[in-house]
Amino acid sequence: MSDHSTAHTQTHALGAPAAISPKTRPALDYPFEARPAPGGRLQVAPGVHWLRMPLPFHLDHINLWTLQEEGGYAIVDTGTRTEDVIGHWQSFFEATKDEGQPTRVIVTHMHPDHVGTAGWITRRFGVSLWMTRQEYLNCRVMVADTGREPPPEAIAFYRRAGWSAHAIDAYRGRFGRFGLYIHALPESYRRLQDGQELVIGARRWRVVVGGGHSPEHACLYCAEDALLISGDQVLPRISSNVSVNPTEPEADPLSDWLASLQKLRREVRDDVLVLPAHNEPFRGLHARLDALANGQEIALARLRRRLAEPRRAIDVFAALFGRPVPEGDASLLGLATGESVACLNHLLHRGELATEVDEAGVCWYRSKTR
Repeated sequence: MSDHSTAHTQTHALGAPAAISPKTRPALDYPFEARPAPGGRLQVAPGVHWLRMPLPFHLDHINLWTLQEEGGYAIVDTGTRTEDVIGHWQSFFEATKDEGQPTRVIVTHMHPDHVGTAGWITRRFGVSLWMTRQEYLNCRVMVADTGREPPPEAIAFYRRAGWSAHAIDAYRGRFGRFGLYIHALPESYRRLQDGQELVIGARRWRVVVGGGHSPEHACLYCAEDALLISGDQVLPRISSNVSVNPTEPEADPLSDWLASLQKLRREVRDDVLVLPAHNEPFRGLHARLDALANGQEIALARLRRRLAEPRRAIDVFAALFGRPVPEGDASLLGLATGESVACLNHLLHRGELATEVDEAGVCWYRSKTR
């Protein structure tokens, strides 16, 4: 059960709480002026190529990576299941056929823009899918929601957040669309684990697992050549969506995400070239990690002030995102609600808030230090 019809295919459309202050935007170094055309590629390090595929969402692109090894190249992330993306992959495979073919598909996490065509590529070339266990299994569960009616627990979750009857009706209509953007996953996979080393060509890549944005997100770190494939865990211009959804309504993913930022700062050197899933490759990892953490604290401080009086989850959008979220934009409303509940749950877990559920099933939050 989930609200992942399109919300998790538009994981950054809000800009996110940590991006609202100029203080959170450090001066980063972007070494590449050009961007690859869809179906094309750009070398960012010897044997490492950057691909860019279109997305049919507010965020209109995703970066994918190929890593040269014997017999061809490993693919890291795959784009959504759309005709455009399949066409661009066809063009890419034809243009690079003299250099070999895909040897494996590595997916950082389960969201459709990353895993969407993984099943199609692995079947076409007879190669393995590599993912962490939680990402693979959660993706299989969420794809199983396709075509279902939303369960009562999901309706209660959004009613509790303060959604109107109109917004809930719209949610009913779009529930269960997650799997429409994903080719069927293979029935088996190779498990990625935190700290595991992958030998891909001449390089050793260490798996660095983080949480918050997704359950068990895998980054790939080559310390020797100072390269980090960061997926959605670190992005240079936008911040990752960190949400609570109806499946686990009391979760505190924000704690997981903040801990993951600290972990990356400890374990990954500052001078890496970061290869993110969105925007452009950059240098300045530690400054960006600090800015994301500091920006989140700024957003939480604004939220605390907003909660001097009782508020619903939908009443704190402006405090967190710097702008209102219109009810008519169903996807953004779902994203904003998930992020708001994540921030509210975080403060609840820290013992800072009191709650009261009214007769209509709506939850009201207030600070304990009024």
